[in-house]
Amino acid sequence: MVRPPSVDSLAHSLETSGLPHQLRVEAARRSIANNDHGNAARYAKEILDDLLQPVINGTGVIIHTNLGRSPLRPERSQRDAYRYSNLEIDLKSGKRDSRNKRVGSLLAGYIGAQSAIIVNNGASAIFLVLAAHALGRSVIISRGELVEIGGGFRIPEVLASAGVQLVEVGTTNKTRLKDYETAAKNSEAALILKVHSSNYRMTGFVESVPVSQLGSLGIPVVFDIGSGLLDEAAPWMGWPKPSWLKDEPGARQSLAAGADLVTFSGDKLLGGPQAGIIAGRREMVETCARHPLYRALRPGNLVLEAMGATLFAYLDNRADELPLWRMAKLKVDELKTRAERIGVGRPAPLRAAIGGGSLPGQELDSFGIALKGDLTAKLRQLEIPVVARMEGSDTVIDLRTVDPSDDDYLRRSIQSLT
Repeated sequence: MVRPPSVDSLAHSLETSGLPHQLRVEAARRSIANNDHGNAARYAKEILDDLLQPVINGTGVIIHTNLGRSPLRPERSQRDAYRYSNLEIDLKSGKRDSRNKRVGSLLAGYIGAQSAIIVNNGASAIFLVLAAHALGRSVIISRGELVEIGGGFRIPEVLASAGVQLVEVGTTNKTRLKDYETAAKNSEAALILKVHSSNYRMTGFVESVPVSQLGSLGIPVVFDIGSGLLDEAAPWMGWPKPSWLKDEPGARQSLAAGADLVTFSGDKLLGGPQAGIIAGRREMVETCARHPLYRALRPGNLVLEAMGATLFAYLDNRADELPLWRMAKLKVDELKTRAERIGVGRPAPLRAAIGGGSLPGQELDSFGIALKGDLTAKLRQLEIPVVARMEGSDTVIDLRTVDPSDDDYLRRSIQSLT
């Protein structure tokens, strides 16, 4: 019986695997335990493939939840590179300062809010608002807006977890102002919560109450707009505004219409990092910032830096350069030319989607590459994995969500598989 090599020697042989020493040791141990030390490199690759790494999104879903939602491309000059930041220090006085001030003020200024803070995701934003403003009290919400917001989290459960009593009004498909008025008279509600249907559509015999009317009831109105479109006019998309954005509420317009607070995600239609935003009346935002839960929900330096860079693009009229909006604006003829230039597979017309729980049912004309048979698993095993989808018996790669700089890699990789 051949004696297996030592763990140390086998781990040493995996130095070119790209893994740190401890993970090379783990790969060596797994291969020896399975009496398969001759394939130790395969075990190392399995570990490497399971780590966080860049992938090429060929699915045509622009905001892909499983791939990190909105793609980020932070650009910092050499002058801006650093190890520390002025996260919580006033450089003028040298005293401790609020991390809300810098990025939050940029966001508030752009959407016309008095103040804004950032937390770690959209669900946290709703949760903090409820806990800070309605603990032990009731919140009025339409039955048609008791949605599941992703990951199995449902609005009634979020309210219950925040220590809030739910007061449902209206019916699933129709809620009128009188329903809210009756609930307001019969309860001591702390808030009215309105939730935009960002991940579903209800059509037909339906009715809902706009924010502008809810503000007349004398109870603070919190509007969760969900997807995070900052401005309904979407000037970065050119004129006319694309039809697929027509029913999406903007943070700026929602506040102008009378919402006291708006909450939304940072990594959907805003095009930034995963985050949740609370914006609106100064005293209400500051109450959230002073709440003990905020310390548990606040984001770190990297998220705030990425959010700041994203907001700079809006403030500098460069939002169309953000990957999200750049991909959404691509013309089909341009995508078709790229497919033909790549020269492998069959150029094919496709349908792309915004995704990420935003704009349900809205699709964009697109173009990409169709390959015979199911190659999805092989594409995911490439050095830079390519995530594709199946249409019928073909594997398709939608070029709308593939950066043009990856086209050459895509061509070479497909050639190696076919």
